[in-house]
Amino acid sequence: MGVVAGLLLGAGLCLVLWSWTSPPPARTGRSAWSERTTDLLVQAGASEVSPGALVGVSVGLGGAVLVVVTALTGAPAVGAAFAALAGYGPTALVRSRARRRRAQLREVWPEVVDHLASGIRAGLSLPESVARLGERGPAQLRPVFTAFAEDHRVTGRFSECLDALKARLADPVADRIVEALRLTADVGGTDLGRLLRALSQFLREDLRTRGELEARQSWTVNAARLAAAAPWLVLALLASRPEAARAYDTPAGALVVVGGALVTVVAYQAMLRVARLPEDARVLR
Repeated sequence: MGVVAGLLLGAGLCLVLWSWTSPPPARTGRSAWSERTTDLLVQAGASEVSPGALVGVSVGLGGAVLVVVTALTGAPAVGAAFAALAGYGPTALVRSRARRRRAQLREVWPEVVDHLASGIRAGLSLPESVARLGERGPAQLRPVFTAFAEDHRVTGRFSECLDALKARLADPVADRIVEALRLTADVGGTDLGRLLRALSQFLREDLRTRGELEARQSWTVNAARLAAAAPWLVLALLASRPEAARAYDTPAGALVVVGGALVTVVAYQAMLRVARLPEDARVLR
């Protein structure tokens, strides 16, 4: 028995020593949350902000609101509710800006495709056709394509410059265009012009259909926002009265606040899911 115990102890010590001396496992890539958040920040025009910085700002803002509201009302439950709303504020702002910028870019992508097709028909090379968009393309995208031209001028590696272009745009339409250009550059072919014309026609039809549907459903989204904000505006007015704030500083009052928050989140997300049109996913990263 003593021999077995000694062997087990030795094996345990060897495993501990091996865990200390072995190099840490290499990371295979970023998490799905990090990729989605990075794409949102790029689409919102805040590419210099990291996902960790966004989380830090959200936590800091939520903590500050928690302290201030709790000090004013004397009800930690009310402070926690408004702290949660404030903590979600930066993410909501980023999502709103990203959604608005995607809508703006959706209107100019057909023009980008037409410029590429005309450049290829004029006999320009693929890098020259893409770089020319920095001068003649839509104003919103000229800085991105100018950066591509500078990268290609320095490195001369078309594929790596396309990867950098995809990262700067973080857009599913850009992914399709870039991969079509990459495939043509790698294997050749004469179908790129036909492909770009078909893509331009598809984008215009999608833009027209989406515009009609969004015009009809915009009232549903506005109603969802109003319905979600109204109870919390009432709670803010009630919490300004000391006797009402004390009513929420009880287990029953806290339960009412938590239940109201859950119902608000579920109902708001359900209304948005019904009303908002689906967005294209980045399947060609």
